[in-house]
Amino acid sequence: MNILLVLLGPTGVGKTEWSLSVAEKLNSPVLSADSRQIYKGMSVCTAAPTEVQMRRVPHHFVEILSPEEYYSASIYEQDALLLLQELHKTHEVVVMTGGSMMYIDAVCKGIDDIPTIDSKLRKDLQDLYKKEGLDPIRRQLKILDPVFYAEVDLKNPKRVIHALEVCLMAGKPYSSLRTNPNKERPFKIIKVGFNMDREELYDRINRRVDQMVKVGLIDEARSFYPMRHLNSLNTVGYKELFEYFDGNCNLDFAIDKIKQHSRNYARKQISWFKKDKSINWINLSDSEDRVVETILNLLPH
Repeated sequence: MNILLVLLGPTGVGKTEWSLSVAEKLNSPVLSADSRQIYKGMSVCTAAPTEVQMRRVPHHFVEILSPEEYYSASIYEQDALLLLQELHKTHEVVVMTGGSMMYIDAVCKGIDDIPTIDSKLRKDLQDLYKKEGLDPIRRQLKILDPVFYAEVDLKNPKRVIHALEVCLMAGKPYSSLRTNPNKERPFKIIKVGFNMDREELYDRINRRVDQMVKVGLIDEARSFYPMRHLNSLNTVGYKELFEYFDGNCNLDFAIDKIKQHSRNYARKQISWFKKDKSINWINLSDSEDRVVETILNLLPH
């Protein structure tokens, strides 16, 4: 029986190191389910696995794309399933880890068949957004898909622009394509969620941001500053530093905002994952010494 062992949890909880320990025990490669680690040059901001860690265990979907390249959860679903088909020929258990909710759901449950967006259409809408802001895009979306317009966060440019892209590309409302499928997979899926006491998690996140700054986050962000309009760079850690580079705040304020937004994202991840009743939760605050053993015991013997 082929198995996909999914190790998930909020940012800062320690997924990378635990996935390495588990993968070594299973002699398994690791698939990254992180929508930002897939891009080259963003290793500090995304806390991507280091070269030393990747020598311990082969990794996939880590730093393989240029930030200019378009990628999505639906493309990840296709790529990951093709790769799993090959890996399962030689590995009964394959480990996947990450915190990108949509990427994990795409592989485990399937994703709606959303059309691939034409690059010219994407550029035209991005140009419109940069020139006139979100208002004209909101107005078009309200006309073409009033159902989705009523439920989307209208302050989130990524969601609003993507919905309009799909409406224009498909010739039908984005909401009509969102059927929330639950597709069958040719492997068993076992999910393990890492969590810890909230205050401990927040302290880890704060300390991790300080460490990122220490090892080069500011220089890394500065190198991407000329490309700040790219969706791949709409990322906690860069967004706040871009504001600092713009002269809109001082560095200490920007770093505090990175910590705050990272904590907010962790809360969002936990809320999303808690809805999934198939996840086996491990509280790292009280069972750290037996984590790997606990995970391995979840596998069929």
